Amino acid sequence: MPITDLLERNSKLYGEEVALVEINPEIREEQRVTWKEYELIQPTSSAFYRREITWSVFDEKANRVANMLISVGIQRGQKCAILLMNCLEWLPIYFGILKAGAIAVPLNFRFTSEEIDYCLKASDSDVLFYGPEFIGRIENIAGKIKKEMHLYFVGDQCPAYAEDYFRMAGNCSSSAPKILVEDTDLAAIYFSSGTTGFPKAILHKHLALSQSAQMEAIHHETTKQDCFLCIPPLYHTGAKMHWFGSLFTGSRAVILKGNSPESIFRAVSNEGCTIVWLLVPWAQDILAALESGKLKLEDYRLSQWRLMHIGAQPIPPSLIHRWLKWFPHHKYDTNYGLSESTGPGCVHLGLENVHKVGAIGIPGYGWKTKIVDEEGNVVKQGEVGELCVKGPGVMLEYYKNPEATAEVLEGDWLHTGDMARQDEDGFIFLVDRKKDVIISGGENLYPVQIESFLSAHPKVHDVAVIGLPDKRLGEIAAAIVQEKEGSGLTEEELQQFCVDLPRYKRPRKYIFAPVIRNATGKIDKPKLREIYCAERLVEMQNKG
Repeated sequence: MPITDLLERNSKLYGEEVALVEINPEIREEQRVTWKEYELIQPTSSAFYRREITWSVFDEKANRVANMLISVGIQRGQKCAILLMNCLEWLPIYFGILKAGAIAVPLNFRFTSEEIDYCLKASDSDVLFYGPEFIGRIENIAGKIKKEMHLYFVGDQCPAYAEDYFRMAGNCSSSAPKILVEDTDLAAIYFSSGTTGFPKAILHKHLALSQSAQMEAIHHETTKQDCFLCIPPLYHTGAKMHWFGSLFTGSRAVILKGNSPESIFRAVSNEGCTIVWLLVPWAQDILAALESGKLKLEDYRLSQWRLMHIGAQPIPPSLIHRWLKWFPHHKYDTNYGLSESTGPGCVHLGLENVHKVGAIGIPGYGWKTKIVDEEGNVVKQGEVGELCVKGPGVMLEYYKNPEATAEVLEGDWLHTGDMARQDEDGFIFLVDRKKDVIISGGENLYPVQIESFLSAHPKVHDVAVIGLPDKRLGEIAAAIVQEKEGSGLTEEELQQFCVDLPRYKRPRKYIFAPVIRNATGKIDKPKLREIYCAERLVEMQNKG
């Protein structure tokens, strides 16, 4: 079943029920709009605190987008890019592209003009939907964009060089287009995070999307009565594929345009959210607010909140132990995946396995795993090797990049680039990214292990460990430590705390500074290395 069939099914079965709610905490709460008002005035999210649409309106809007694309000559297999902040228009546009038989190309909203231009060309996109936040960036590359590209502006006061999305789509039929979409059809191109240069275009079929929806519902026991709070950016596979569990079950979801502890608790309380997916920084912020007394549980209705799960990066066990002290009734899960594996879930901890916190878990629904050495041989249990995964969500290829594809695909197996080990119970533990391993004096140091240890210090808010150049050892482990506000943490305290670490694993340098993370919560180690390696080289030169 292609993913578009799930939307059409929900429209028929649950047409008048609310499918999506959007909340903008920067707007006054009394400014609300129902789906009927939404149909009449087509407001953008900049004007209202709360908007909502039903399943039938969601499906009709997707149909209008599909018919609009078909009317301007977009054919099966052509690429349509989306450059929007999280908003109520995002998913109907995405599904409209798919209903037209075209390929959706979500773009990172943090991309620079140069990166946007690169991705449009790399994906062969013929259409771009973009919002008001990106006017300047699009104007910067207007001369580079191919003349036949259709630009649709999703907002008020449409620029002269673009077409008004609301007007164009509003004039098109709300009936389903007569386009047959099948599981084997190409569906989407997602871009890698680009930590090793410009991002790579990852091509997926409809089968990968629909399988991820079923897997999400199974992993998190999602039912029609659940309500999912979606905070991370929808361009990323993680947020969208977790929402696919709501699509699979026909349950409601809330798109929150903000991530402060107060706005998260307020949305959970007011909307009755039961499932919340957090990134590590947001969970850290919530705990810091609770522990400082700035946030009080009794001020919110939270008893229905049954599941908190985290993904997108290794999770410090100390973080979850702290969380469960505040929320002992919560189920917990962590989800591992890559954009190359259609996002999260190819490995997951499982709701019943909180005793294994620290592991990424076991193979997900429909997936297989193995851990191999440099020659591709499966390592012995307990030994470190590269994690490989196989399942229905493995990408078809890096689009138009056979060399890069051959580097990570070996038959049906995807080499993840993550170093891992498996314990005696079959649970997989991430050791680190292959490219992040620090070789210091001939010893392999795995930053994730050191980060996990340091994160347990009560005065540490966030921490990242990177390798810095060293004349004698080649590299040393340096810890960038973001202390809790007002804690007065000192280097001497950290050195004393690390006495329990083997000597060779102890950081040789501490840097007190903010930990830089990307939009999906991952530590931006290339950026940190760029900053601190340069400083280290200057320091070494000064010392002679």
